[in-house]
Amino acid sequence: MTPAQDVEFIGMVQPREQSETHPPRGPAIDPGYLRASAQAHDEGGFDRILIGWFSNGPDGLQIAAHAGAHTRRVGFLVAHRPGFQNPTTAARAFATLDQLTGGRAAIHVISGGDDADQARDGDWLGKDERYARTDEYVSVLKAVWTAEAPVDHEGTFYRIKGASPEVRAVQRPRIPIYFGGASEAALRVAGKHADVYALWGETRAQVREITARVRAEAARHGREVRFSLSFRPILADTEEAAWAKAERILGRIREVRGQAALGGAGKGPPQNAGSRRLLAAAARGDRPEGRLYTAIARETGARGNTTALVGTPLQVAEALLEYHALGVSTFLIRGPDPRLRPAGGRRGVRPRAAADHQADAGGTVGAALLRGGGAVRRPERVARTAVPRWRPQDPSSRARAPRPGNEQGETP
Repeated sequence: MTPAQDVEFIGMVQPREQSETHPPRGPAIDPGYLRASAQAHDEGGFDRILIGWFSNGPDGLQIAAHAGAHTRRVGFLVAHRPGFQNPTTAARAFATLDQLTGGRAAIHVISGGDDADQARDGDWLGKDERYARTDEYVSVLKAVWTAEAPVDHEGTFYRIKGASPEVRAVQRPRIPIYFGGASEAALRVAGKHADVYALWGETRAQVREITARVRAEAARHGREVRFSLSFRPILADTEEAAWAKAERILGRIREVRGQAALGGAGKGPPQNAGSRRLLAAAARGDRPEGRLYTAIARETGARGNTTALVGTPLQVAEALLEYHALGVSTFLIRGPDPRLRPAGGRRGVRPRAAADHQADAGGTVGAALLRGGGAVRRPERVARTAVPRWRPQDPSSRARAPRPGNEQGETP
């Protein structure tokens, strides 16, 4: 595989229209919006779409199965917290999804970084115990996925006798494992098990430091790990307009504080190490370096993927290339505006920009540059992909058809 071929772009789908700038409306699941969003990613050239885990959200595997039935090629990265399901049943569940989608499943292992959130589903283990359980859990997953005979396991958290490997994944030797977590305990487990280690958008120095630590942990097991980095691109035709848009988005987040996803900074520092790393970057200022914008992370307490790259499409693409030079080969990119809208263009043309909506980012200029061999050049025949707009459900209509929206897609 050449350096240009190993670049992966990931988006994210939500079960309904919601984000930091748009408080959720209607039922917790809007099948029409979900289907339209998944199809937009599929047509937009994404490699995978992330389906998050939320203690107040719908089941991710079922969301992925529904989206898989309405898409053709995009993969599904399903967030999964060990401990709420036995690893043998989870192995079969993910293998089932892989079969039903023709080999498009991947697991994103997140052990949980907030005690109160874990307690909502009945988990009372401390952080170090959670990572010890994750180590054992993922070991069982891998054993079942790759076994040719029934699996036995004797461990601290699980005791298994004769687990069947009959439900096999399409992908061989097994389903890909992505892994999140930035504490020392997390990095040890990542080095042992992760195919791709995922982190949020940090400064280049921070990325260089943590990837070196993960590589060192992986080397202890004779392994190599790939790296994923998450950003929220904020784009406009000019640099000045992009920074003005970023400030408008920040103002909107303040306006809907407490109503929308993530809400405000909350009381006290976050428990998880990844959020603390983002706040350390934000402590250097809202624009600590280059295109990096940390004001949204500061405003929300960095409780999630909240740092942005701001500029024109080409400027943001060049920023992605700087991280690619550090060894990052996967980029999770999604904007703060969840509204689907048409963005012009025609079928068969590479989509243009990682714009405001999650589903506009797949065939970005960055993807064109990276997949074209890494040369910083403006690719020819670049246009936006047509994406339908979908309004969330209301009680009077559960089958409303998509309709055209604002082509500019500006965030208020």
